[in-house]
Amino acid sequence: MFKQFTENIHGNEGYLLSSLAIFLLFFIVVAVWLLLIKKQHVVYMSDMPLHDSIAENQENLQP
Repeated sequence: MFKQFTENIHGNEGYLLSSLAIFLLFFIVVAVWLLLIKKQHVVYMSDMPLHDSIAENQENLQP
């Protein structure tokens, strides 16, 4: 199947296939990374903005 695509490449079609390959590679790498990331890290990163604003507010309230 892929042999037919590579044999009939003319002009700009090579850019189309290479961009598709780059997109698929990036998508696969991100999907694997998301599956392997620890749940604790996701929770920590999602709570970071809340903790930063709470800490800043407490510092501003203290005399």
